[in-house]
Amino acid sequence: MITLNDVKKNPQILEFINQTEQAMEALRYTNHGLRHSEVVSQRVLEISTAIGLDEREGELAAIAGFCHDMGNFMTRTLHHHFGGLLFGQVFTGQFEPRELAMIIQAISNHDKYEMNFVHNVSALVVLADKSDVHRSRVAKQSMEETKSDIHDRVNYATTESAVKVDKKEKRITLTLKIDTKFCPIIEYFEIFTERMIFCRKAAKFLGYNFGLVINDFQLL
Repeated sequence: MITLNDVKKNPQILEFINQTEQAMEALRYTNHGLRHSEVVSQRVLEISTAIGLDEREGELAAIAGFCHDMGNFMTRTLHHHFGGLLFGQVFTGQFEPRELAMIIQAISNHDKYEMNFVHNVSALVVLADKSDVHRSRVAKQSMEETKSDIHDRVNYATTESAVKVDKKEKRITLTLKIDTKFCPIIEYFEIFTERMIFCRKAAKFLGYNFGLVINDFQLL
């Protein structure tokens, strides 16, 4: 049985992620490399454990979360499809067929143009991916360059980011701390409203409501 640790140590997967990180840095995108992969994978595990999903189901989602963006080095536009295909090429015959199909589908499904939840694995990946906003996603560059791009500004201004699960109230909440001296909160919604809609849909599929708290103020 292939585990999350096995996937994290696979040299081909790591090279795909490394190449993606370089490609995204060249385009001046926020981090889509190893840092983002680790955060999404860990967030998936935390959410799946908190809501009481089957341990293996959570691990499959964490594997998909770790690998979901690795197709970006080939193409940004179709990175989700290429990521799924690449995963299948690397691991064909090493997973039980249903597990492999679920992981490939979750990777292919996380892009907004293809999003359609058919199992918990894909919903967990979307929820963890679209909620990842934080200063550490900003590539190292001058402060002037950071301020000139709204995605960099919003991410850099976000000093704390956490997803909290209230199983009793059936609520999954993204809690953020945003430095309003660096970036007004309205700019967060300029680029993240659509992602919050995706989070809400993913949470709903899991049987939960989605909440958003910024600077201790509940917005959703």
